[in-house]
Amino acid sequence: MSSVSEPGTTFSNPVIPGFHPDPSICRAGDDYYLACSSFEYFPGVPLFHSRDLVHWTQIGNALDRPSQLRLPPRSPSSGGVYAPTLRHHDGRFWLIVTNVSGDGNLLFTATDPAGPWSDPVRLPGVHGIDPDLAWDDDGTCWCTTAGVAQIRIDTRTGETLGERRGIWSGTPGAKAPEAPHLYHIGDHWYLLIAEGGTERCHGVSIARGSSPQGPFEPCPANPVLTHRGTDHPIQNTGHADLVQGPDGSWWMVLLGVRPQGGTPGWHVLGRETFLAPVTWSDGWPVVGELSPVMAEPPWPLQPPAASPLVRDDFDAGELAPLWISLRSRPAQDCTTKERAGWLTLRARGQSLDEPDVTFVGRRQQHLSCRARVLADPADGRGGLAVRLDERHHYEIEATPGEVRVHVRVGPLRSLVTSRPATGGPVVLRIEASASREVTDARQGPDTVSLGVEDAEGTYTELAALDGRYLSTEVAGGFTGRVIGMYAAAGTVHFDWFDYEPLDD
Repeated sequence: MSSVSEPGTTFSNPVIPGFHPDPSICRAGDDYYLACSSFEYFPGVPLFHSRDLVHWTQIGNALDRPSQLRLPPRSPSSGGVYAPTLRHHDGRFWLIVTNVSGDGNLLFTATDPAGPWSDPVRLPGVHGIDPDLAWDDDGTCWCTTAGVAQIRIDTRTGETLGERRGIWSGTPGAKAPEAPHLYHIGDHWYLLIAEGGTERCHGVSIARGSSPQGPFEPCPANPVLTHRGTDHPIQNTGHADLVQGPDGSWWMVLLGVRPQGGTPGWHVLGRETFLAPVTWSDGWPVVGELSPVMAEPPWPLQPPAASPLVRDDFDAGELAPLWISLRSRPAQDCTTKERAGWLTLRARGQSLDEPDVTFVGRRQQHLSCRARVLADPADGRGGLAVRLDERHHYEIEATPGEVRVHVRVGPLRSLVTSRPATGGPVVLRIEASASREVTDARQGPDTVSLGVEDAEGTYTELAALDGRYLSTEVAGGFTGRVIGMYAAAGTVHFDWFDYEPLDD
């Protein structure tokens, strides 16, 4: 059972913090479901459930089998799975995604969004990323992609019907019209898009027409949402989706980032999922306040009864859905069944510089946080890392006789420090501390501390590193930080993993 919040309270944005970009939402009765992009990580497309649009619980990952998601070992970071659309139609859940690392556009279905989801229906005639699904009154399914172009599809076979045609080019002069979503609301068909690029110029625009094929007239107030050119703490706002709340009011989920530090500002958690209210004026949506602290919506909130799990003891037969790996997760390289109560990792790649390294991590979701593991390097080498991609990561690594801190930034890899270890299990720790006051325009977004704890819990810091180098502004790409465990040689065992937010 969930408790119910008191009237007049507030909630925090983002509603799904950390690297959870490109949100797509649907409603089924009193339940809400949301899907996000997952890029090079496996399993793919995290799925969340809510009853109040504010509190979300991950219920699984839609693409959790190799038959659904193929990510070649050499597929680049920020490749993989882009921009899902999640819909509930005709008693089923529908998910359409683009796998830019080889399989193109794919369609999946499920009767329960927690899974299992079907194997993919391939859509070779659908070109372009960010595919959307919408059905008209006679059951025709329209697929609209970035561009913005549209084609009819047969959802059973994946065949396309008729010709692909452009239906709206967005605001003149604005780049990257993408993330289209088509809705039939009242007397109009509305076409919602993102434009301006997913960086600081990102925005949300909309057009409407009398049919799903248009012609579409743009809203005179476009963009209906953007924070470009402002000092708002939430930036890069865009890639939105619309949904009705429990009381029939309208709301928007969208991605945004929280830059920290000096100039130009660095966001380290990736693009996150935010929530904003929507009203209507003259048949056009008007987006209300979008801020870090929001007035509660006009219905009781239902926070989960249980607090988020701080420690995973790896006692279950399968990993919880929050755990993700790089491109694949072969059972022989990652298991909780070999050594009871431990996660066992066997090395493939020799370091986090390699795309096929054995890695199991979770998204960093708080600007300030602490992660700890009890690692037994046994006959191997591995440890705890905070990763953005193969060229940007920090790690504290254990061997049977030594603990080391490694840094990879662009083309440079460095052994920062090392110290002897007595052998046997060791507690490794990484802590991110957000910059509280900006006293220098060059100040970074946070400090990342790496070290070890002794048997009494006393922490010894081995390195304190500037966090800007693990940010999208430095590394490029579309992802955010992931903190987790890895094996770089032999076999490494992990008894537990702690993740706890510190005061943001």
